[in-house]
Amino acid sequence: MSSVKKPSESEVASLHSASMSAVQEPPKTLWEALRMIGPGIILAGTIVGSGELILTTAIGAKHGFAFLWLILFSCVIKVFVQIELGRYAISSGLPTLSALKSISARAWTGNSLLLWWILMLFFTVFQLGGMTGGVGQSLHMAFPDVSGSVAGAADSFSSSLGEYIRNHVEMPWAFLTCLVTIAIIFNGSYRRIEGVTTILVVGVTLITVAATLALLATDFSPKWSEIGSGLLGRIPPEGIADAFAVFGITGVGATELFYYPYWCIEKGYGKFVGPNDGSEQWNERARGWIRVMHLDAWVSMVVFTLSTVAFYSMGAAVLHPQGLVPAGSQMIETLSQMYRGPFGDWTQILFLVGAGAVLFKTLYLACAANSRMVVDLLGAFQVSRVLTPSGRLKSIQLFCVLFPCIALGMYLANRDPQYMVKLGGIAQAATLPMMAIVTLVFRYRKLDSDLRPSKLSDLLLWIATIAITIVAAYSVPDAISRLLG
Repeated sequence: MSSVKKPSESEVASLHSASMSAVQEPPKTLWEALRMIGPGIILAGTIVGSGELILTTAIGAKHGFAFLWLILFSCVIKVFVQIELGRYAISSGLPTLSALKSISARAWTGNSLLLWWILMLFFTVFQLGGMTGGVGQSLHMAFPDVSGSVAGAADSFSSSLGEYIRNHVEMPWAFLTCLVTIAIIFNGSYRRIEGVTTILVVGVTLITVAATLALLATDFSPKWSEIGSGLLGRIPPEGIADAFAVFGITGVGATELFYYPYWCIEKGYGKFVGPNDGSEQWNERARGWIRVMHLDAWVSMVVFTLSTVAFYSMGAAVLHPQGLVPAGSQMIETLSQMYRGPFGDWTQILFLVGAGAVLFKTLYLACAANSRMVVDLLGAFQVSRVLTPSGRLKSIQLFCVLFPCIALGMYLANRDPQYMVKLGGIAQAATLPMMAIVTLVFRYRKLDSDLRPSKLSDLLLWIATIAITIVAAYSVPDAISRLLG
């Protein structure tokens, strides 16, 4: 029996980048560069999800504007980790898991990091199940008559099925969420994912920011002194635990750091640079496309920071003065007060549909990215089926069906979205320091010396890594004890 030849690191990279025929010079003007961004917008769609909608708003409701400075710091500082991962992906042509596999000559080091990711993925799927259920619950609350009609139609096929739907009224919407997710991501097209996500991200951001600005014309208009006090860098004595939580849940998370190199490569940044032939022309192309990636990352930072600050401000300005904190079975009802209180009852449907959209875009983007990562993992372990472009695409399509179905199955088995989201969040919080430290290894041991960042970027990367590690050391044990308690 013939054995399968183990591909080299450069052969693995060739699956994700292209030959010299695909080389493209970087854009020379800002407008041309803006037309080439996209991976960061997809990332922003993943970032602004359940954490920002639920947890950030709840902290604003609890503490007012006290943590505004910390949210801004968190959203900005983690981008330096994201940028260095993107830099290495563009220069090497390697997506995240392939890069982790090759991080050391000692095979056990890379394999250990891959196994860590597999463990995180297991818990992340719980989080996806929670998002599926969350979309279902939000849309049922917005359109409560639909489930009754579906149950009535189901009675003609099976009375037990109709009764099940009446007892689990969010399920028709959860099933529809699963099907729509598959429809969007199945063909594996980066262009479709980027297009749909851009529409959703821009729409959600504009609506949320507009609602926040509209507060200025209502009885819930915040005082400028309150906003100013939130920028002073203070932490209330009773809010130390929440300060760690704020830093952990806002900005770029562990999964987003894993995802970003894949979207950069699929956008074409790696193939535009071309294979590294050691020439000055290659260095110039690489530096040019890395500058585009920088622009992409900072534009996305502005987008997700605006959304995060808007959600936080709604909680601080509307819920905090009333002593309302979203929690438990009344969580969605309390969150809807952010809109109903200032603008009237008619906005409840707008909020519920918006909440569903926020969770849905995070769900389908996570399923799409995880599908690519699993295929990359199989390639790292030499599964021959995924070592060709056509085999890779077919495998991605397979997992683009499996992940939404598994997420739906997880929700059917548990049906507690808040618990499922928290479980996935803990796994991500524990993984974030690992990704930050790995990024330092890429920066100092693997990156081409001609592509190294500035000393200021290095300093901020170290600050981000130290802050991330300290926060995880405190917040992960605390979150686990709260979950078990």
